[in-house]
Amino acid sequence: MTRRHACALLAAFTALIIAVSTGIYLAAREASPRTEARDTSLPSGRTPHKPAAPASTGAWVGSWAAVPSGAEPRTELTGLAGRSIRNVIHTSAGGTAARVTLSNHYGQQPLHITSASVAVAADDDTPEALPETLRPLTFSGARAVTVPPGGQVVSDAVALRVPAAADLLVTTYSPTPAGPVTYHRHARQTSYLATGDHALDPQGLAYTDRSPFWRYVTALDVLNKDARGTIVVIGDSLTDGVTSTPDADRRWTDVLAGRLGDRYGIANAGLSGNQLLTDGVGRPADSPSGLNRFQRDALARPNTRAIVVVLGINDILRDPDGTPDPAAITQGLRTLVSRAHARGIPVVGATLMPFEGHLGYDGVRETARQAVNTEIRAGGVFDAVVDFDKALRDPYAPRRLAGQYDCGDHLHLNDAGYRRMAQTFDLTALETNGTASL
Repeated sequence: MTRRHACALLAAFTALIIAVSTGIYLAAREASPRTEARDTSLPSGRTPHKPAAPASTGAWVGSWAAVPSGAEPRTELTGLAGRSIRNVIHTSAGGTAARVTLSNHYGQQPLHITSASVAVAADDDTPEALPETLRPLTFSGARAVTVPPGGQVVSDAVALRVPAAADLLVTTYSPTPAGPVTYHRHARQTSYLATGDHALDPQGLAYTDRSPFWRYVTALDVLNKDARGTIVVIGDSLTDGVTSTPDADRRWTDVLAGRLGDRYGIANAGLSGNQLLTDGVGRPADSPSGLNRFQRDALARPNTRAIVVVLGINDILRDPDGTPDPAAITQGLRTLVSRAHARGIPVVGATLMPFEGHLGYDGVRETARQAVNTEIRAGGVFDAVVDFDKALRDPYAPRRLAGQYDCGDHLHLNDAGYRRMAQTFDLTALETNGTASL
């Protein structure tokens, strides 16, 4: 029996139980008085978990995420009007209900979505859904929703048995021009397009066009009664998994999710080319700095238990004068930690990996990298440290990546390198309340 058929069988036996239990939860939430202060830092539609809520209701955790990376080229005038977009996303933690976040962050026009759905994929690498899992998405009870330029919306919860480590299909349809399209460029996952409204079609026959992007969808949260919370990993292309094998879920965060099981959900906030201190080009910026996007991409995730920071190497590589300031980088990292601590969230930080042999390498930049790593290892920046530099460098040429982990450009990793990152990560760091070195 394949994993997909097992999911289908499980869904058939549990659909009634899911619907009833989630309905009770949602009704109880609406009926019960809310006396706690609302956390206004969370996006609209997301409420913090009540510690006193019955265990059977569970808590919302982030099972998947993708950062809006820019405006899709050649969609400025019409967007993707009249097309169904079926995004294939891969879960970390599973749950008994789901909700989806859709973003029009880079849109210059209102995005009118008239149909949207979520489903479990029938198999790997397919736009076909398991029919019994296909759920229409609603927004405040309505099938249609308008997302303003620069805004986002969160769907209503739907009863759905979401498997862990499985492919889900999130489909949207908009009949009217709404450009440019907000997308995540380096998905490393094939998604699909169809002409016309096929959001509620379980079959994949209409989805004849393939795409390497994720469009509009930026988060999937699940209701889980056992998970301890969400782990957010904020980083650059190394966290984005830009050189991992497409359609294979071999980013280092995917491997980490496998190690964690259902204990935590993983929200990947990797953004290729991202710098800690400096915004990218455009308005809004195609790659807002780590400092500027930390609230949206890390702190605002549901039930965040810990944040992992893997940023800083691009500030060294892309310094316009070629003289990066390591003190400014470490101070920026401390600023992120301070913001997380204000919310009671611990932060695990990573050392910067070597890049000798890369086109941007020189002695000045190497000195800056070493200075940042010295500060990180000294314990005055993060609550805990994962030493990716030590784990992935060549022991005989420590300014270079070990050959078995190098994708070939001497900066990014192959699948073995991403796996090594995840295996190096000490899971006890997620329970830290103080400073430690891993």
